[in-house]
Amino acid sequence: MYKIVEKRELAPTVKLMKILSPEIAKKVQAGQFIIIRTDSKGERIPLTVADFDREEGTITIIFQEVGYSTKQLGNYNVGDEVLDFVGPLGQATEIEDYGTVLCVGGGVGVAPVLPIAKALKEAGNNVISIIGARCQDLLILEDEMREASTELHITTDDGSCNYGMKGFVTDKIKEILDDPSNDVKHIWAIGPVIMMKFCASLTKKYEVPTTVSMNPIMVDGTGMCGACRVAVGDKTKFACVDGPEFDGHQIDWDLAMRRMNIFVEKERLITERNAKGGNL
Repeated sequence: MYKIVEKRELAPTVKLMKILSPEIAKKVQAGQFIIIRTDSKGERIPLTVADFDREEGTITIIFQEVGYSTKQLGNYNVGDEVLDFVGPLGQATEIEDYGTVLCVGGGVGVAPVLPIAKALKEAGNNVISIIGARCQDLLILEDEMREASTELHITTDDGSCNYGMKGFVTDKIKEILDDPSNDVKHIWAIGPVIMMKFCASLTKKYEVPTTVSMNPIMVDGTGMCGACRVAVGDKTKFACVDGPEFDGHQIDWDLAMRRMNIFVEKERLITERNAKGGNL
């Protein structure tokens, strides 16, 4: 059993949990993920690691309560234990000294961007970061990203953050890439699939290598279910075992978005059944 040692609400429906797991904390690297299962009847939930502390032996996860399983996890509190906590899984981020890099996080996607930005800065990079959300209340990990970056930019769709930019993360990306003094060598963009699609479409015009994380389309987390198949160039990859990070310029985004919707109706039925007190 794996004990929850810290729990915080970062934004409405967005929870942070720090879970004691010394063996995973020893080995995990930026970009990797874990699979959590609350109890013997719980669903396997793949979540990208948001942070880790090798000395404390803890792994930090951040999730949004969307469907039945994440809402169930959100009801757990400090001192509670989850049945399964498996990892580290997936391929780690390729960290090296590129020069100037751009780290972009949208919504809950800021969580997996954080350890990447930290690792890139530790490797000697000039880390320019952008975090965005629909409104200021939904911004997460602002202080942590500021510390992990050389400079941090904030965007909100509605302009509610009076010290940030009104608009999308792509607006700020364009502004930064249009300034030749920045000389960005590599970009990481993580967030909703539609956000990553538009980021990759933009950066392709500038010919700046762009890495995205396809963690949103993962279901089983082991490559067995096949739901996370993603077309990368002329090859079929599995987000959970071959990724979750891929070249954003090579992904068939329309196919990825269709795959994301496969289980939407089933999730809705399960949530409704649970609300009525039925069995899963």
